[in-house]
Amino acid sequence: MELSRAHPELRSRLRWIPPIPYHIPLVRVLAGALSKLWRGFKGDEKIKVRWIDHGESQSKIYQPVAPATNGAVFFIHGGGYVLGHADIEDALCLRIVEALGITVVSVDYRLAPAHPFPAPLNDCMASWQWLQGHASELGVDPRRVVVSGQSAGGGLAAALTQRIHDEGGQQPAAQLLLCPMLDDRTALREELTRERHFVWNNDNNRGGWHGYLGQEPGSPEVPPYSVPARRESLAGLPATWLSVGTIDLFLEETIAYAKRLESGGVESELFLGEGGPHAFESYFPNSSISVAHWESMFAFVRRVLAES
Repeated sequence: MELSRAHPELRSRLRWIPPIPYHIPLVRVLAGALSKLWRGFKGDEKIKVRWIDHGESQSKIYQPVAPATNGAVFFIHGGGYVLGHADIEDALCLRIVEALGITVVSVDYRLAPAHPFPAPLNDCMASWQWLQGHASELGVDPRRVVVSGQSAGGGLAAALTQRIHDEGGQQPAAQLLLCPMLDDRTALREELTRERHFVWNNDNNRGGWHGYLGQEPGSPEVPPYSVPARRESLAGLPATWLSVGTIDLFLEETIAYAKRLESGGVESELFLGEGGPHAFESYFPNSSISVAHWESMFAFVRRVLAES
């Protein structure tokens, strides 16, 4: 992809982000090993941090010492379903805590291909159920919890919201889908593979979906909740805010999901980051398009929590 398609503020730094072939197992192993060296945020005088075990998974809890709301954001990290952990999203979660004065519960789920679907989604459900069962202990109103996620975490957030809808019980107040990885069929599009997208390309996308599904992406049949975009009807889901950059591999599938939500009668709001690559809001958090992204997202959360 030509660097000239990126937002002018991002070009000088984006040129130094290499195209890492995460679809190659050895590269993925090395990346995972390096990520474990990350020193996670352990709390300070303004924000308390603790970990909660859910059997085979964990959640990292961020709580402001002086909360501004009894709502919460339930967050799921990205990594193509095959990479990442809760600590590497400290900056994103802390931004949410500091901007909204809100509790954030960040899931540390098991990763594919060692733990393919449904293990990661089951871990997210276990964390959601823990949050609902311990809301009063956290000072959280269980009716005022927003489900969110970035990239593969956005896909898991969408799938989790669908599953909660079908299984019943307390529903999320809303969902936030940041550059979500929603549709395995994107991996089959050769014209997108040739495009060589920044940060996350279609070779990595195919590898991520293959590891998660345990089969070739785009197969005729997939298990329920494994691929959010394959759900027949999106009616009845909570209000949704979506964000994606205009040079992100997931641009078309995010726009398509937003349109399907609207067609299903779901209130939805789509933010398009002009010239933004995948996860621009994390890689370039202080750029003008990222600032606009955060302002839009925070305004949405404040509104839906006020209404709930």
